[in-house]
Amino acid sequence: MQFNWQPDAIDISTVKAWLAAWQPCVQELKFEKAQSLFVENTASFGTHMDVVEGIGALEENQWRNVWPNIEEFEWDFDNIKIGVSPDRLMAFLITTWNSKGFDKEGNSFDRPGRTTVIVSRSQTDASWLGVHTHFSLHPGTPYRTFKKI
Repeated sequence: MQFNWQPDAIDISTVKAWLAAWQPCVQELKFEKAQSLFVENTASFGTHMDVVEGIGALEENQWRNVWPNIEEFEWDFDNIKIGVSPDRLMAFLITTWNSKGFDKEGNSFDRPGRTTVIVSRSQTDASWLGVHTHFSLHPGTPYRTFKKI
């Protein structure tokens, strides 16, 4: 399947809107709202887990180990790369993000990273839902972050 790296403005806008809806979920620890943006059997991996299937496993093994321990999470919407399938029912995005992490003493540090997300929908006028995420920290970024003291 050939992906279109130059999707139309509507697809760019709706994929970015999906990502924008997820950002405050991370910032405000809105786990239930974040779950509503994904399919039930999403499959993912990240800093705190190997491959898991299921939105509950993603929340428990990744989100709850990271989100409460960071601040100022933001996607880089200016440098996002979006690909869309020919039928416009699947898209993926690649972008970077930034957040603040905290060491054991409570000192903050920049915590930049990058992500790949795959979203799908049942028809072109339906909402996107996440089916896969992969997060990684930029090289040299401390792996652990602790709750702010």
